This record gives sequence, structure tokens and C-alpha cells, in this order.
Amino acid sequence: MPQTVKGVVARAKGAPVELLDIVVPDPGPGEAVVAVQACGVCHTDLHYREGGINDDFPFLLGHEAAGVVEAVGEGVTEVAPGDFVILNWRAVCGECRACHKGKPQYCFNTHNARQKMTLTDGTELSPALGIGAFAEKTLVAAGQCTKVATSDPAVVGLLGCGVMAGFGAAVNTGGVKLGDSIAVIGCGGVGNAAIAGAKVVGATTIIAVDVDDRKLEWAKQFGATHTINSREVDAVEAIRELTGSFGADVVVEAVGRPETYQQAFFARDLAGTVVLVGVPTPDLKLELPLIEIFGRGGSLKSSWYGDCLPTRDFPTLVALYEQGRFPLEQFVSERIGLGDIEAAFEKMHKGEVLRSVVEL
Repeated sequence: MPQTVKGVVARAKGAPVELLDIVVPDPGPGEAVVAVQACGVCHTDLHYREGGINDDFPFLLGHEAAGVVEAVGEGVTEVAPGDFVILNWRAVCGECRACHKGKPQYCFNTHNARQKMTLTDGTELSPALGIGAFAEKTLVAAGQCTKVATSDPAVVGLLGCGVMAGFGAAVNTGGVKLGDSIAVIGCGGVGNAAIAGAKVVGATTIIAVDVDDRKLEWAKQFGATHTINSREVDAVEAIRELTGSFGADVVVEAVGRPETYQQAFFARDLAGTVVLVGVPTPDLKLELPLIEIFGRGGSLKSSWYGDCLPTRDFPTLVALYEQGRFPLEQFVSERIGLGDIEAAFEKMHKGEVLRSVVEL
């Protein structure tokens, strides 16, 4: 029968979030109920609260999570009750044209649970990114559950969004490999994950660019070989100086601004690659000389969720973390409770933390 649990809800644009009773239905066909053990506080959750994603209030926030499957619906074979899982927000369909072409990481028909979680008065909730994990339990599509080896949920749950997005931007989308040079513009959680990923695969020159010295110090901990404060020097010239005057093989833009994208474009080597993983707001526009786009060659790419395939990438990164080869635990700045999310939003907005993680 349906369960009533506590969850964090954004009722209206810009209003402080509330800890409320929510109703989680029994899983239907293709669905699963997960007992959430930990969930990271991501910028996307703040964007939902501020109405920056859409206006389908009220939102059940939280999406960067890990937990244990409690129950599954009819036809579910991917996971079973008792499985430790990381939640993902791109459950592949297996049927769209991308999936049929053997590129499920680009699935054009990802899906969520069909049933709705509600408030106790019956008001339907919109779960953030189809997950809604700032809650004791949540209902998701079974394909959103990726089974991995049991580990610290507060740490490995971060693979559900920001860390995977950054790691994948460098490794999957950018194709960084042994001996390459890479510059990362924007050294928050996503940017530092790109830096950590570049180190894992053997990049030899890893350049971190930001306007905040604190974030540049974090970048060194994740593997940056050089740092640039772009408030103090021209980032493009500094990157070229560090790469034999050529520019970096790959530049990851993790801010989502026209100004920083232009820096990324001109800081790459000829035939190099630019990867946009920072999420721009809908009003932003970019202007570049078309002759430069043609003349410089190479690739200009966007990275969706790090172009990851959760069933392939999550278990691999958990294994690298458990082996001490990927410092996933360093992304956890603090562990908090469900009632501390407004304060965590403020710290995140001020750049004081990489990730606050709610533990349940």
C-alpha cells in the first residue's frame, strides 16, 4: 500500500523549501521504490526552486542519490529488493533511433516513473529530473536504478549527476587520453570532476581556470598541474603559454556563459576539442567569427550527462573509487540532514562547498 514519508518540497518560485509529508505509491509495472540513503545538493535543485527549469510546481527536489531498492513492480528484471543502487536521470528506452544505432548514451526517449508521488492532500508532485530524492523514499522507473557494489552512499551517490557530468565531459565527450593537455574553465563540482577524470586517464597537462582562488586550490587536490585566476591574467594567453603556445588539446567549459565559451574556443589547439558542459540559461547567445570556426577545425561539442551510460560507467567509477584511484570522497564538503537544505543552497551559491550531502 502507499507509504507516507518525509520529503523536501519547493511549493512556489523562490520560496524557501519545506519538509512535508509525501505519499509514495506502490511501484507499478517497470517501476521501483527506493529507500534513499543519501542525496547531494546540486545547483539543478536550486534552479528548480527558482523556477529556472520550468514552472511545474510543487517540486519534490533532489536527484543525486544512492539507496537500496525496497520494492519493484511487474516486469522489472534489472534490479531486485535489497540491491544497492545509484539513481540516474537518463533511463534508456532501448527502442529509439539512438539506441538502435548502438548509442544508448544519447537515448532520445529516456523515461521516468509513470505514477505520481503526491502531497497528503492529493496534490501531484513534480520530481526533480524525474527522481525526487530529498525524501526518505522515492518512486522511479526501474531503469533509473543502477546496481553497483555497496559503498558509502554519500560519496558514490554523487555519480548520479555532477561528478559523472564532469568526468564524462572530459573522458567520454572530450576523449582525453594519455599524454593529452586539457584546460577546464570553471572549477566547481563539475569542473573538478573533469580534472579528476583527466588525471585518471593520464593527461599530462591539466590546467584549471577560475576566478576564485579557493576553487583553484580544490582543483590542485583533484589533479590540476597548473592554475589560472582569470581575474588576474588573460586565460587564453595563459593557457597557450602552458601548452607551447599552441593551446590545449581539449578545453572543457563548465560555466555556461558566452564569455567563458569564447575563452574555451580560442584556448584550444588547432583541430582541438571544446566541450560545453556548463548549462546556460535560455536567454544567452554566442557570437563567434564563422571563419574562425572553419579555420581552426576540430570539434565543438556539448556533453549531455557526461555522455554516460550508467550501467557501464557507474560501476567502473565506484570500482576506481574503492581502489583509491578516483578521489570521489573529496567532493563531499559536509554531511547534513533533510532540514538543512536551505542553508546548503546558500553555501553553494556563495561557492563555499563542492557538495553538501543529505544523509537519511
